Amino acid sequence: MSDEGNNGASEFDALNSQFKKIENVETKLTVEVGSTFITIRDLLKLNVGSVVELDTVAGEHLKIMVNGVPVARGEIVIMGETLGIRFTDVISPEK
Repeated sequence: MSDEGNNGASEFDALNSQFKKIENVETKLTVEVGSTFITIRDLLKLNVGSVVELDTVAGEHLKIMVNGVPVARGEIVIMGETLGIRFTDVISPEK
């Protein structure tokens, strides 16, 4: 019998142990709805009720980032009286 299968299991256990050490580290999760460029003049005119048009089309998936790095796309969901985000696509690390 080959040790290759056991070696793979021990590597997995080692990785799992390393992840356990950092699993409680807090990170910043950000959901980007959209963005726009605006002049300082227009920014100073904003008031309660002002509307700023974003570069995102209605219904388009939102960008989910961890510490500023895009990791997924999602959509807004309503949970009672609060908003949440549903992950619809996870971005591969290669992208």
